[in-house]
Amino acid sequence: MIDPQSTDNGIGDRADAHLDLRGTPCPINFVRTKLRLEQMSPGSLLEVWLDAGEPIEQVPDSLKMEGYQVEALDEKQDFFALLVRRPVTS
Repeated sequence: MIDPQSTDNGIGDRADAHLDLRGTPCPINFVRTKLRLEQMSPGSLLEVWLDAGEPIEQVPDSLKMEGYQVEALDEKQDFFALLVRRPVTS
């Protein structure tokens, strides 16, 4: 079954998975990001699409506090693309 929040239209070719959370409010977007990362293999890279404002202000910092490595944050035309890596050791 395909996750309706996942997309293969990612802009980060190096990402192992993509998660489109545009239109998803805080803190749901953080929770969904964290759950998706927990499903991935250690060391995997997830690309997350987030809205401007509170989502992009809160989610990267919250992920860092949880021990995830934010590798890139790119501003696109209508959203932000966040690249976050699951740690090899939890």
